[in-house]
Amino acid sequence: MSGSRVRAAIGQRPASTAATAWVQRGDARLPTPAYTARLTIDVTPALRGRIKVTAFRRGVTAAVMLRELLEREFPGEAS
Repeated sequence: MSGSRVRAAIGQRPASTAATAWVQRGDARLPTPAYTARLTIDVTPALRGRIKVTAFRRGVTAAVMLRELLEREFPGEAS
């Protein structure tokens, strides 16, 4: 078995698809600069689960839902 090994050919790279274009468009959107402070809290795994399920059912992220909750509880200055 002193002969050289034959490598398996790899096919061509797939053509760019609509899904690839959609993913790349997502990179163009930058986060809103309004949120510059981070808040970390400790919650039980059960509470974290309830928060995530509720946010999913409402069609929002947990972060958005919690921001809205905090804004209601601690409103800013009236403009």
